[in-house]
Amino acid sequence: MSENVTEDSVTVQRSPRYFRFMLVGAILFAIVALVLTFAFPEQPNYDRGQIFGFLLLGGIVVGIGIGAVVALIVGSITARRARTVAAAHTTTAPVDEQATDE
Repeated sequence: MSENVTEDSVTVQRSPRYFRFMLVGAILFAIVALVLTFAFPEQPNYDRGQIFGFLLLGGIVVGIGIGAVVALIVGSITARRARTVAAAHTTTAPVDEQATDE
């Protein structure tokens, strides 16, 4: 086996987990929808389950959107802290056995 080692410089930065931010936003706004459902008196035309469903539907969409925006802001803040480091890149290739026997 023959090895070829080269040095490169790479940029390293931390990146937020976007799905987690969106999930937290959806859960927070689901809790807000639950609180708003019981914060106001019951309406004669709709029961609390229907009101909660309407608020939950809109709240989850808004929560996911706000969570994504927060993740983008955090990502841009962490991009400023990116640093350049040296990295060794190793390439390994098999040696032709017939060429070494001669």
